[in-house]
Amino acid sequence: MELLRTPDDRFVGLPGFPFAPHYADVGDRIRVHYLDEGPADGPVVALLHGEPSWCFLYRHMIPVLTAAGLRCIAPDLPGFGRSDKPSRREDYTYARHVGWMRATLFDALDLRDVTLVCQDWGGLIGLRLVAEHPDRFARVVAANTFLPMGDAPASEGFLRWREFSQRVDPFPVGFIVNTGCTTDLPPAVMAAYDAPFPDESYKAGARQFPMLVPITPDDPAAADNRRAWEALRRFTRPFLCAFSDQDPVTRGGDAVFQAEIPGTRGQPHVTIAGGGHFLQEDRGPELARVVVELVRATSR
Repeated sequence: MELLRTPDDRFVGLPGFPFAPHYADVGDRIRVHYLDEGPADGPVVALLHGEPSWCFLYRHMIPVLTAAGLRCIAPDLPGFGRSDKPSRREDYTYARHVGWMRATLFDALDLRDVTLVCQDWGGLIGLRLVAEHPDRFARVVAANTFLPMGDAPASEGFLRWREFSQRVDPFPVGFIVNTGCTTDLPPAVMAAYDAPFPDESYKAGARQFPMLVPITPDDPAAADNRRAWEALRRFTRPFLCAFSDQDPVTRGGDAVFQAEIPGTRGQPHVTIAGGGHFLQEDRGPELARVVVELVRATSR
């Protein structure tokens, strides 16, 4: 596997992002970058991003979470952010990404009693980890995500995005994040989303991720996701949905979680007004306060 590593100078002076980098070697010769902010002995919150963003997405949330005494771990998926990037599209698989995040969060960092905050692909990967390692997680906050098995038709919004992602050239990462927000991002913020990708050769993962979402029952990941759902239907720890009101891609996913996962019962689910797909950009502090309140309300 050929790996690319974005030069460090691409990450200098990013707006509102004063956080120090940390790294873990997780196998396949891949180095994963993550943030580690807040008190070392505080309750752990794992912040998992999606496509085509990186942990920069959580910069508005981390100060609120750490002020409440929480320790924030925010990794970059391989192919994104400061993590190494396999250069070939075929090197990206759903199963590999679950394994790389398992190795980062559990093998390298040995995180326990984790509060998972997951959006977009952060949920597709993170909820697999919850299903496979439920005892590692104290609670879950699911925001604009889903866990597809390919048994139901994909939303029109997702299909439009999938088609666009394969034909657009060049692949405009900052522009894509901006179009997924209700707020207009400043040029410097859009540039920060572009920073991990010096040229198109670094974008194999960003290109491939839309094709890895299971949309047919025979997809390579569909069977694993079905097994994950079997486990999630037994997950009784707090599971809160905090979806936004203006995301055409994942709309309705919160209803599926609430119907199927016992941990959702009795939780103060919220629809965050004014947020697009990337609600961490649009309403980050509000989403962070939802996380803080859930941790406080459900801590033993």
